[in-house]
Amino acid sequence: MIDAPTITIIVLMATSTYATRVLGYMVLRNRNLGPRMLAVLENVPGCVLISVIAPAFVSDNPANLSGLAITLLAATRLPLLPTVIIGIISTGFFRHFLGQ
Repeated sequence: MIDAPTITIIVLMATSTYATRVLGYMVLRNRNLGPRMLAVLENVPGCVLISVIAPAFVSDNPANLSGLAITLLAATRLPLLPTVIIGIISTGFFRHFLGQ
């Protein structure tokens, strides 16, 4: 079973990612936005996710680094959903066989 702090962190990260997407449009809803500003608003949630994932880049755990490498490779070739699935599976595989 997943412990309470882990569930809390997952919910807070999901909420902050969703809030960055919605709040930008709510704050700027009465303005005419150019294509450049719309592109910025579309990319803000991705930046939030990168800030959550960034600590894995400095990990000294070979399982995490291997899963991260495969996920980055998948991200260059595939859409978001398959990339996420590949990242979860590969990291779980490496954590199981290389240890956590």
